[in-house]
Amino acid sequence: MATRTAAPEQTWTIAQIADEFAITHRAVRHYEDLGLISPERRGTARIYHRRDRTRLTLILRGRRLGFPLEEIRTIIDLYDAPRGKRSQLEYVLSQIGERRADLEQRRQDLDEALAELDSFEASARGDLERG
Repeated sequence: MATRTAAPEQTWTIAQIADEFAITHRAVRHYEDLGLISPERRGTARIYHRRDRTRLTLILRGRRLGFPLEEIRTIIDLYDAPRGKRSQLEYVLSQIGERRADLEQRRQDLDEALAELDSFEASARGDLERG
């Protein structure tokens, strides 16, 4: 009777992780220094596991949405808390309104800036044609 052995867990190097997420090695090490990811160390080599990749995905998504790293840390750490996913989701939901308001204000500011540029451009073109 043959016994089945579990397939080894897939791992990644810092170069593979950096390439996959289109970030620098320095950024990966920065997130490690902050304790947001914690790769296994084999001598001087860093070995990244699925958990590190998942955490890095959450970090980068949080950054794209404009969350500060400390809020991202709280969200990620809540995932490991006893209540797990529920407390993480409750926290995230409590932050969405604030973040949404900030993004809406930025959108309004951008729309106003673009309108001012359009007006200035039209004025400059008119002056150029007249003059």
